[in-house]
Amino acid sequence: MPDITPYTLDVPQRDLDDLAARLDRVRWPDELPGVGWDRGVPLARMRELAEYWRTGHDWRAQEARINEFPQYTTEIDGANVHFFHVRSPEPDALPLIVTHGWPSASADFLDMLGPLTDPRAHGGDPADAFHVVVPSLPGFTLSGPTRDTGWNVGRIARAWAELMERLGYTRYGAQGGDWGWPVSLALAGVAPDRVVGLHTNYLPSPPGETEGLTEDDLERLARQKEYVSAPAGYWQMQSTRPQTLAYALADSPVGQLAWIADRVTAWTDPSIGVDDDRLLTTVSLYWFTGTAGSSSRLHAENTGTRGGLPACPVPLGVAVSPHDLVRPVRRLAERYHDVVHWTEFDRGGHLPALEIPESLTADVRAFFRLVRRPVTAR
Repeated sequence: MPDITPYTLDVPQRDLDDLAARLDRVRWPDELPGVGWDRGVPLARMRELAEYWRTGHDWRAQEARINEFPQYTTEIDGANVHFFHVRSPEPDALPLIVTHGWPSASADFLDMLGPLTDPRAHGGDPADAFHVVVPSLPGFTLSGPTRDTGWNVGRIARAWAELMERLGYTRYGAQGGDWGWPVSLALAGVAPDRVVGLHTNYLPSPPGETEGLTEDDLERLARQKEYVSAPAGYWQMQSTRPQTLAYALADSPVGQLAWIADRVTAWTDPSIGVDDDRLLTTVSLYWFTGTAGSSSRLHAENTGTRGGLPACPVPLGVAVSPHDLVRPVRRLAERYHDVVHWTEFDRGGHLPALEIPESLTADVRAFFRLVRRPVTAR
């Protein structure tokens, strides 16, 4: 059996000192008056974030928070894989593998780990308990850079199946949004006899006859068509020239900060947003691990696959946020997938684990009540 090694995050002080020195000598660009957010992150906001990163953000406190939860690394198919593995005190807990997206990190789910694994201690029903596994995608943050080409959604799904096998889980649930949706879908395809159900907080609508759809349904389809036909600049760059982009982001912490802050701001519910410390923790994880370029490769590895995903082979639960990139049409989804659970949140965006963790936790619990069954570890 390949080694599974306990892991503790401990960024060398020299890396913190280097970051501070770089932030001390930022070469700021100019800015046209009155453009606001129309052409990217405004200069005043970037100065504010960079100054707080330099003088106010307590990385060691964030690091300690991450280290409150058991972490491990293992090598699968030539790639290092970092993962949280938090076992529940409940003996009948269902194993659950949770997959993050971009520009996210496995640390996005810290607020959910306690309630998911120990609902009894968080005012919930112990029957809803999970053993939770949250890997860092190959090439992302604490997994470190990938070492070869070919790390697409299918290969990651096979690695996740291997990871769960190594942990002794014969049947388990899957959850994910953003990249976590196609990875979890592919995992269900790789191991349909082991995945009891899939919960997603991001679901594109499949094509289908529009007769009988509501005005809201048609608006959702129009927004999806617009998003797919004119991808954002970040997607085009990461899908075509990730190596070129890597030079700027690996050398400039403010460049890395702007690249992520732009997307996080655009993708979250403006009435909620993401706390600056959580944003800077994510940015720091990409910066300290040097994975700006390798995380971008996932877009390039999957170029040409958008919109071509298969039907989900296991029961599907869907949570829809009003401010997400796209909002699926239930009638179309139900023609294509075995949808057994559907929730329309009244708030939240593309990053619900950071924006509305309590609501996402409750919805994950509600879905898996419908599909869970006794599971034992080997």
